[in-house]
Amino acid sequence: MNNKRDSFFAGFFWKFNEQITSQLVSFAISIILARLLSPKEYGIISLVNVFIIIMEVFVTTGFSSALIQKKNTSQLDFSTLFLCSFIFSIILYIIIFLSAGLIANFYHNEDLIPVIKVLGLRLPISAFNSIQMAYVSRHMAFKKIFFSTSIATIISGIVGIVLAYIGWGVWALVYQNLLSVLLQTIVLFAEIPWRPRLEFSFKEAKALMNYGWKVLAANLSGTFFLQLRSLIIGRFYNASDLAYYNRGSRFPELISNNVDGTISSVLFPALSKYSDDLFKLKEVTRESLRMSSFIIFPLMFGLAVVAKPITVLLLTSKWLPSVPFMQCLCIAFSFSTISNANMQALKASGRSDVLLELELLKKPIYLAFLIFSIKISVLAVAVSMAINNFVEMLIDILPNKKVINYPYLEQFKDIGPAFVLTIIMTLCVLPISLLNLSPILEIIIDIIIGATVYLGGAYIWKLKPLFFLINYLKKLIKK
Repeated sequence: MNNKRDSFFAGFFWKFNEQITSQLVSFAISIILARLLSPKEYGIISLVNVFIIIMEVFVTTGFSSALIQKKNTSQLDFSTLFLCSFIFSIILYIIIFLSAGLIANFYHNEDLIPVIKVLGLRLPISAFNSIQMAYVSRHMAFKKIFFSTSIATIISGIVGIVLAYIGWGVWALVYQNLLSVLLQTIVLFAEIPWRPRLEFSFKEAKALMNYGWKVLAANLSGTFFLQLRSLIIGRFYNASDLAYYNRGSRFPELISNNVDGTISSVLFPALSKYSDDLFKLKEVTRESLRMSSFIIFPLMFGLAVVAKPITVLLLTSKWLPSVPFMQCLCIAFSFSTISNANMQALKASGRSDVLLELELLKKPIYLAFLIFSIKISVLAVAVSMAINNFVEMLIDILPNKKVINYPYLEQFKDIGPAFVLTIIMTLCVLPISLLNLSPILEIIIDIIIGATVYLGGAYIWKLKPLFFLINYLKKLIKK
């Protein structure tokens, strides 16, 4: 059990490094691009991404999840699902290519047509990359993703900045986006031994997809409804409003992707090893939930407090309308962390049917919030997302009472100390905004006070995640 746990946290370390490095570099690049480009140009790429992201779910989620969850896989399994994924991605690209005009008409924006046709090329590349990622996840070799993602993010970012500087406008974002996934795929191709072969088995495809299609349906539902907000904002308001909303989400997404993205990538293959031992499955889930809440709660609430000065400092005052969106979405993503850990436990236990049932239960609620809020304002949409994520968290916890014997009360006890300390930290930091300090000075003081209160409280309260992180970092330093 200890060896498995060390393996999990080693994978967590490298995956977190990959996430934080790529996200920080990408974040820095996006700040430079936000200064060079207008909200309208960001809005165009956001409108197109709604459709690309939804289609990517078809060629990435179900296939890779089936390969990771299966106890024993062969070259035939990988080749079979690679062919399924790649052929499907070509079909989807043809569909989106031919639909470019209809999408542009929907948004009343003809500038979208060439962007859709070029950015859609991401689909077949992502199909190939998803099978590579499944191979890496099965072997817990996240160090390889760290290098491939870092290289891809840096090179594509430099290209994007250069193109924006010389006046390529929205195309700077298009080529940066496309080049990033292409370079990651090329570097992984050089790093891992797996190679696609022209081998196919209908029997293996059927067995793998019997599990995978349910995960695909659940993720497709989640992604579609998540992107539905952007689609509706872009349709009923304008590209600039969508850009402010998405820019407001960019900061909390940076944190959420680093923590939740790491947990999803590492926790699922780690938990899958215990799919036949529900006691161990519960224990690893508990450790993950404690750790993720300990990290993400203070980061999210702290970011909400410094939203205004950090926007002025990094993006200039032209992006100030994104501040209230950022604050609402910080709260929303905090609840998502708890949902994520519970969903990964369900996936690992093989209960993909429950995942699908949960999505079918949650989406009518989501849709009701969205329909009600879109009639009010874009800010109301952001507020509704925070409320909806809280409701979804309660729904996602419910099945694990039976599946792994991890009920509400026990989960809230595990995350309670981190949440209480976060509220205390937030109350201590809030008054600083009344002093009318310069943005950078306000941020520095907020970080010092916030970190002192939170970490000091965790030390006094003797929270296990703090001491585990300290001990684990000591081991890494010695190595």
